[in-house]
Amino acid sequence: MMEAIILAGGKGERLGDAAQGKPKALVPVGGRPLASYALALLRQGGVERIIISTAVGNGAAFEADLDGHGLEVVVVEEPEPLGRGGGLRYAAQARSSTGDVVALNGDELLDIDVRGMLSLHRSNNAAATIAVAPLVSQFGVVDIDSSDRVTGFREAPTLPFWVNCGFYVLGEEALDRLPERGDHERTTFPELAAEGKLRACKHSGVWLTVNTPKELRAAQDFVDANPDWTAV
Repeated sequence: MMEAIILAGGKGERLGDAAQGKPKALVPVGGRPLASYALALLRQGGVERIIISTAVGNGAAFEADLDGHGLEVVVVEEPEPLGRGGGLRYAAQARSSTGDVVALNGDELLDIDVRGMLSLHRSNNAAATIAVAPLVSQFGVVDIDSSDRVTGFREAPTLPFWVNCGFYVLGEEALDRLPERGDHERTTFPELAAEGKLRACKHSGVWLTVNTPKELRAAQDFVDANPDWTAV
């Protein structure tokens, strides 16, 4: 059975009133909880069982709002804030089987090819594989030549760097090396990278983060313009 862990401990404080008092992953987008898009994506990718890692007291809300997606959903409440890496490690104890597990943030919109990423991970015999997206500049860029003459302007160009999308495939070694407390992107991943055991899966599709009211509006506009996207 393929399983996934969704990190959903965010309180939505930066969203302010737009969060409607809900955990960030349950904030409505297109008339449904934000995390429901992740569930639909995972189900399409062959995942059958979802473990949701959230803060103490939020479990009932997730169970109620994410019911009816054709998946087994298990909610794990952290006994105290453990950080993202610690939250993954704690939630992984609720797995029903061993082997590779998909892990992702519950407050983003993505159209990752889950099956393709799993296949890439396994073909590389990696300890972990992370989805990465091209870095798009938040500023317009001024092009200049060697004599400092301005030759043109580019709005929000794609830069020659890659950004971690927060979507992973974790093997047993990576799970075993997650911190009990803290951020795996500061400990586990750099260690695996230094050992040549961390791989990247390049993603050029949809990736929308939802941390601010502006980003929430952008996510809503995207869903409104694509009503059939990641349908339940």
